[in-house]
Amino acid sequence: MTSKLDQLREITTVVADTGDIQAVARLKPVDCTTNPSIVLKALGTEMFADDMKEAIAWGKKIGGDADAAAAAVADRLAISVGSALVKLVPGRVSTEVDADLSFDTEASLKKARSIIAAYKERGIEKDRILIKLASTWEGIRAAEILQKEGIDCNLTLLFSKAQAIACADAGVFLISPFVGRILDWYKKSTGKDFTAEEDPGVLSVRDIYNYYKANGIKTVVMGASFRNTGEIEALAGCDRLTIAPNLLDELSNDQGKLERKLSPETIKPAPKVTVDEKTFRWMMNEDAMATEKLAEGIRAFAKDLGTLRSQVRKELQLAAA
Repeated sequence: MTSKLDQLREITTVVADTGDIQAVARLKPVDCTTNPSIVLKALGTEMFADDMKEAIAWGKKIGGDADAAAAAVADRLAISVGSALVKLVPGRVSTEVDADLSFDTEASLKKARSIIAAYKERGIEKDRILIKLASTWEGIRAAEILQKEGIDCNLTLLFSKAQAIACADAGVFLISPFVGRILDWYKKSTGKDFTAEEDPGVLSVRDIYNYYKANGIKTVVMGASFRNTGEIEALAGCDRLTIAPNLLDELSNDQGKLERKLSPETIKPAPKVTVDEKTFRWMMNEDAMATEKLAEGIRAFAKDLGTLRSQVRKELQLAAA
């Protein structure tokens, strides 16, 4: 019997949710996703020590405002992590636009284009990269413009069908609906434990997947943020699943049978709707879970980005001493 991970790979594109180079080399995912938390963790390892030294030396040369220099070096380091991952996977690496730009379409566009340009300087073309943006109204509008420019986007921090529909209307390449964080909210608010089949995060992704397939929407559904392998197995057959290394290892060590749960052949009819800004904001307002988890996720990513920039600022100060 093949492992559950190998069985999953036959029906779903497996993506690694990590900046751990050794884990990526060992587990051989098709794609990789990163975020500020993952980049911060990766840069704390010996593997990226030389990249840190190079970036600090580069930052010393650009000079100027200390905060601006720290931000530029932090951006350079994120590209270093992404570039290392590109060498290990055959598909795409997702790189995130600064979380503190989540409500600024124009600034998000500028940052996204600069990320693509920075990769190109290292010989990495845009067809190897996905630009990650938070699924705010402003983030979705930025993605709509980038898609028309041939820059594919991954809309993250997605917790509701309203966000998913708006992303589809914008022609987004891929969405990352979060599973585990939805479960966290419902466990905290209800005090209940949920089986995989009852899991609110699982049910949310299944609903989005069904809506997309029923309406011929090409946007890729990539389930994310898993708390256990039960959630992953409950979404077997989803377009893509981005999974942390510890859960990939669990699946790799499990020789049981994996049942396919999602398939384009078992879709139920779902009327297509269009979501304008007013409708989007009202639907989000009426969904306490989605509103709270989106805001919480943006704050958490912004905090980690701030931590990275603070570390860089200290390194620049030491280098200048």
